Amino acid sequence: MTSAMKRIGPRFGIWAVVYGTAASLHHPEDPPDASWARNRDLVLEAEALGIDSVLVAQHIINPFGDDFDQLETLTSCGALAAITKDIEIIAAIKPYLFHPAVLAKMALQLEEISQGRFSLNFVNAWYLPEFRKAGIPFPPHDERYTYGGEWLRVVRKLISGERVTVDGDNFKLDGYQFKPASKWRPRPLLYSGGESEAALNLTVELCDTWFMFGQPLEDVAGKINGMRKRPRNGTPLSYGVSAFPFARPTQSEAEEALAYAFELREKDREVYEALHRNADPEVVTSKVIAKAPGIGVGNGTGCGFTGSYDEVARRITAFHNAGVEIILLEFQPFEREMRRFAEEVMPRVTRLCSLK
Repeated sequence: MTSAMKRIGPRFGIWAVVYGTAASLHHPEDPPDASWARNRDLVLEAEALGIDSVLVAQHIINPFGDDFDQLETLTSCGALAAITKDIEIIAAIKPYLFHPAVLAKMALQLEEISQGRFSLNFVNAWYLPEFRKAGIPFPPHDERYTYGGEWLRVVRKLISGERVTVDGDNFKLDGYQFKPASKWRPRPLLYSGGESEAALNLTVELCDTWFMFGQPLEDVAGKINGMRKRPRNGTPLSYGVSAFPFARPTQSEAEEALAYAFELREKDREVYEALHRNADPEVVTSKVIAKAPGIGVGNGTGCGFTGSYDEVARRITAFHNAGVEIILLEFQPFEREMRRFAEEVMPRVTRLCSLK
């Protein structure tokens, strides 16, 4: 039985440091380090601390600049699957980079290696240079979702062990079927993000969990309630959010740590401005972040998990009560603050949730 199955309250995940910690490039205790060795050690420690999941984001080149290292997603997930025992391994994937049959076969192999712990996070892409430098098409936003929807329908059938014949606009398969299929469940789980109408429709139709970027409780609760009203077949959709907590013994210490993080981030202004210039302006999550810029790849400080250990635990419990079932965490310095969170905040959340 995995830690996710035993937990009372929300599940906790971490973002792998695929391009180093996505806060500041100037932190004196946490310089950019996207090495396999660091990610391996980080995920093994996260598993030992009781963290339930790790999301390995996908980029081919580092969005912070060509001079920085970038971890490759699927090969790293294969290695993590082989050396871990309990933690869920979620690989982000972009449809234009993989034929659906190739990706589905890789996913089922990762499901086999992990013994039922592998999941896919559908990402419809936003970073233009990654595609244009390689000569890969990057159509307008809604066209990408039309393509992505056809791609995901094929992948979902294949990872479910079905024999697939399709004659679509983009993909034509004649009796494709993969063995072995999953021995542990009907198929690997499917996560997705995005807040455009096209993204929401695809999520409700095909995915199991919807990730939101960091934003206030009232916004998250409203969006969950809106998604619950959409027609859906099968099991109910579950919900996740990105968070960058600053939990300390006292409120004042937490606020001081947050202020220091924003001070460091200011040193990266030019890097972040270049990143936003290279992002697709039609991506709705970019517009959400622009309203309240925060820290972290998932704009995690937008959740407001800053305060004493007890206060952060109460706020997390409030998000869980609103319907959030998985919280994807970032920290800086990552390893030290992950330990603090696991030792101080997670037990408090469990106690609060057990009182319901």
